[in-house]
Amino acid sequence: MPRLHDLTPDRLRGIRRGIEKESLRANADGALAMTPHPAALGSALTHPHITTDFSESQLELITGVHAGVEDCLDELRRVHQFVYRELRDELLWVGSMPCRLPGDETIPLGRYGTSNVGRAKSVYRMGLGHRYGRRMQTISGIHYNWSLPGLEDADHFALIRNFRRHSFLLLYLFGASPALCSTFVEGRQHELQPIGSGSLHMPHGTSLRMGRLGYQSDAQASIHASFNSLDSYAASLHEALTRPYPAYQAIGVHNLGGEYNQLATTLLQIENEFYGTIRPKRTIHPGERPLHALRERGVEYIEVRCMDLDPFEPLGINAATMRFLDVFLLHCLVSESPPDTPDEIAALARNQHRTASHGREPRLQLERGRDEVPLLGWAEELLREFRPLAERLDAVHGTADYSDALAIAQQRLQQPESTPSARALQVMQADFEGSFAAFVLAQSEQTRTQLLALPFPVEMATACKAEALTSVAQQRALEAADSGDFEAFRVAYLSPERLALAA
Repeated sequence: MPRLHDLTPDRLRGIRRGIEKESLRANADGALAMTPHPAALGSALTHPHITTDFSESQLELITGVHAGVEDCLDELRRVHQFVYRELRDELLWVGSMPCRLPGDETIPLGRYGTSNVGRAKSVYRMGLGHRYGRRMQTISGIHYNWSLPGLEDADHFALIRNFRRHSFLLLYLFGASPALCSTFVEGRQHELQPIGSGSLHMPHGTSLRMGRLGYQSDAQASIHASFNSLDSYAASLHEALTRPYPAYQAIGVHNLGGEYNQLATTLLQIENEFYGTIRPKRTIHPGERPLHALRERGVEYIEVRCMDLDPFEPLGINAATMRFLDVFLLHCLVSESPPDTPDEIAALARNQHRTASHGREPRLQLERGRDEVPLLGWAEELLREFRPLAERLDAVHGTADYSDALAIAQQRLQQPESTPSARALQVMQADFEGSFAAFVLAQSEQTRTQLLALPFPVEMATACKAEALTSVAQQRALEAADSGDFEAFRVAYLSPERLALAA
């Protein structure tokens, strides 16, 4: 395990990060846009920076890998500028919890063309809809991809274990989804309270997206993935990818008309279906299974998955938040990280749910070992431990930006009303009579205005349009090169042999 003195200036300058940002497309009235993925944005299958997530109406904007925080945000801003210029009358919904939704079965699935790879992506989404409902899949967030040179697999998994122990702090500081539109929970049991017309909330909630109404699954609760090593993690995932699950067997791969319901009847169709606040990742080769890539070549980077969209930030995240994440992740890496246990894994899930729904309650207690401790006291302790890391990063980069990011976090601990979740509720009640939809719609309109007002040079627009056209040509080439039918492709891709190491 690296120690603070192991973090040499060269290694710290070697930190790399990238962002994947999901956002629903919404109409001017705050309802989900039911239109196809805009043709001017290129192919959702092959474009390197603009794709869709679960729904045809859910854009995902992706940056490359960057050494600088500002460089990463600059690229994300450019992609946003291009997208907004092509959306015409539609908006990017700036909240993590969705806009006004139609009936579950009419939420459009992502479409990726006629290639076997493209069809597999759509069938996978059909399966998600059958398994969890389409509404749950319309939740949006930000994924922060992060790497540090010189780490071994054991280091990555030590980092991940500590991240899972301390991620409650990120929900408290950056959670921004304390309320939602009532259409999201129509027909479901919940503990939410009314706040305004068609809106529900938790008064001290931080991130409903990360709570019981968000990316949760009773089926996946049986996976009990251990993060003690790459081998233990891979074994847990392998078992979930190959074990038939009775409820999904009842759905079947095909419906009575012969159309596909899902890719497989196993507990997980593919690796991406496994929910979590953080994932170990490895760039894959064409056609390669992600689990095979991890087993073959080890962990390359980690993906932080618990960050809400900040409706007060035009890009959904700002530089100070990214710098705080850098400090947070380094602390996870250099701190003692004992092995996890089934009891601790269960306790961490309870801590996550408590923080998501009640995180700003002044005396909220979390489980820590055999004890219960105040969330705020634990958080203060962590921030004190973060200070030397922030100072080290400041010294390396000749700045005070990392210490400033820590100061913002400290203020949010001392003044809970300054957290994004509290600010969202305050503005909703003060300016929009408690309406979640009216608040997020206004923020979405303001964001569009801000981004469209920024300079967008002709050469930049030309390059973006050329990239979109290239992606369309790449999709057509994939479709033309396909050989064999989809069923043969599906069976081959899902073969357990594709998950294992080469003999």
